[in-house]
Amino acid sequence: MARFSANLGFLWTELSLPDAIRAAARAGFDAVECHRPYSNPSFELKAVLEETGLPMVGINTQGGEDGFGVAAVPGQEKLAKTEIEQAVDYAEATGTSHVHVLAGRSVNDAAARQTYVDNLTFAAKLAESVGVNLVIEPLNHRDAPDYFLTSVEQAIEIIDEVGAPNLRLMFDCYHVQIMQGDLVRRLESCLPTIGHIQFASVPDRHEPDEGEVSYERLIAFIDRIGYDGFIGAEYQPRRGTEEGLGWLRWFGG
Repeated sequence: MARFSANLGFLWTELSLPDAIRAAARAGFDAVECHRPYSNPSFELKAVLEETGLPMVGINTQGGEDGFGVAAVPGQEKLAKTEIEQAVDYAEATGTSHVHVLAGRSVNDAAARQTYVDNLTFAAKLAESVGVNLVIEPLNHRDAPDYFLTSVEQAIEIIDEVGAPNLRLMFDCYHVQIMQGDLVRRLESCLPTIGHIQFASVPDRHEPDEGEVSYERLIAFIDRIGYDGFIGAEYQPRRGTEEGLGWLRWFGG
């Protein structure tokens, strides 16, 4: 049965992060994830995760000035490594399983690609030493203009080039549907490389009970092909978070 993670970058944003984790537990989520937790001391976050029994399955690197990252931006190598070290240290301290290394907005050329590969190689070695996994995520060009990483095939090529067992693909159904579509076939073909899945309605990025993707059927398919990780609810609530959680009961969460 599918297991759902609440992305607290979008859900319960009116609450402090510790209280948002408690709210996710009360709502029936199986795990939590967030974007940038670094203003919360790691020991406090670890304590509330232990209190609720929810695992933290993902955090992002800090993301530079614009929040989209710098790992594929030539000339920003020092900042990229600093942000990677911060994220891996925080993940280790809190028991977080995955760090998303944000690529950043960059011209998609050989220099940017090599910068990304070099930074991911550094990140993978550092993360492996403390038992943390990494993911990279293609983003769509409407929400993230000029983002370096935009397709699952591009991401898999980079993952293969780095060649690290703890570097995997974050397959966000919302972004992939906008950029490429064919979600069923891509999920099936990418399954061996997928480290985490996220979802939201398309095109409006709301609860998964509207829009052009039938998540009731897609999530059943994800379960059927043997994906055993969490599925992250990374959407912007139409009204309040609590008011929009009918899908969680409907999908069997």
